[in-house]
Amino acid sequence: MSVNVETLEKLERRITLTLAATEINSEVESRLKKLARTVKADGFRPGKVPMSVVAQRYGYSVQYEVMNDKLGQAFTQAANEAQLRVAGVPNITQKDQAPEGVMAFDATFEVYPEVKLGDLSTAEVERVSAEVDEPAIDKTVEILRKQRRTFAQRPAAEGAEVGDRVTIDFEGKIDGEPFAGGKAEGFQFLIGEGQMLEQFDSAVRGMKVGESKTFPLQFPADYHGQDVAGKEADFMVTMKKIEAQNLPTVDEGFAKSLGIAGGTVEALRADVKKNLEREVKFRVLARNKAAVMDALVKTAELDLPKALIEAEVGRLTEGARADLKQRGVKDAETAPIPAEIFAPQAERRVRLGLVVSELVRQNNLQAKPDQLQAHIEEMAQSYEKPAEVVRWYLSDRQRMAEVEAVVIENNVTNFVLEKAKVIDKALPFDELMTA
Repeated sequence: MSVNVETLEKLERRITLTLAATEINSEVESRLKKLARTVKADGFRPGKVPMSVVAQRYGYSVQYEVMNDKLGQAFTQAANEAQLRVAGVPNITQKDQAPEGVMAFDATFEVYPEVKLGDLSTAEVERVSAEVDEPAIDKTVEILRKQRRTFAQRPAAEGAEVGDRVTIDFEGKIDGEPFAGGKAEGFQFLIGEGQMLEQFDSAVRGMKVGESKTFPLQFPADYHGQDVAGKEADFMVTMKKIEAQNLPTVDEGFAKSLGIAGGTVEALRADVKKNLEREVKFRVLARNKAAVMDALVKTAELDLPKALIEAEVGRLTEGARADLKQRGVKDAETAPIPAEIFAPQAERRVRLGLVVSELVRQNNLQAKPDQLQAHIEEMAQSYEKPAEVVRWYLSDRQRMAEVEAVVIENNVTNFVLEKAKVIDKALPFDELMTA
């Protein structure tokens, strides 16, 4: 049959669906008869409930199901015949006027847009790179040492130094009044490792066991505790215990304790370098991928379906609720989360998804089986038993879909970098790792 498609706005369309009343009534009667075989009612044996009783009790819900099913089938058929790519769920409303014996409905919906990809040769993309140097290896080895350090109590006459683990009691007041989170007993932290605000950390240095000190502290304006951000507090600290750290020597024993094959310092440094190079590779790829995606968004032209944006906002909102729930926030499932705060992110995600899909389609950038296998094997190398990790991915369709999405993004990144004006930039190792 011929489907008349009415254009309302840029992406909004409307078509009319018709259902024969006899077809609806026949299907409703058929489902009620089937239901009557198993329905139970007081005073009747199973399967012997009169149809009038079944119809009275279940007629409305069955008719609702039938109408939904038939309208869904009619809409799908009409959209396919009109060769429409429907974005989101249609809004279906019944028309007031229709021929006798017929029910008519208006289905209003959006379609996917035409995506006009820009000239990638005019796009500028910054491509970063980074190297794992000796200082980076030294720093990582030092972190491994700190992870295995031990502590021994200092003599009472010695003051606290950088690297010591101290146990203190403290109480803070603002304008003479205590504030939430401003008091603790038996509190431990490591001096000089950024666990406390610098003013607090500095004030504790040099203190001895049993000594008390009062000092002012200015909270930063961007402090995470909004109640005290930007305010000045007076703290009183009492030193209870000081423990000096003892770092293990980097030798064969240390290497063996880390499970390094060969158990030499050289093998340890080689293993550290290998792991750092793997991490650098993924971080560089993520950074370059983000730059490519920014360029794609800027060069493409398209209209965005509102339905897809609303669906993405819904997913982001649910993700935020799940995060709040995981953090133990009370009433996380009903907490008011304004949808508008996710609108910009949702719009970008939808835009990027449509642009990437079109680029992949036009240039055959789909993930190949050998690419999927190679990517999984590379990820698995960072685990103790790579073969088990590979099997874990290959055994689950959802996990494989996630891998496929990453590989496609990598294909897109490489494709764009081949076409665009690339500006190469070498990043220091520390800058890449702290970004």
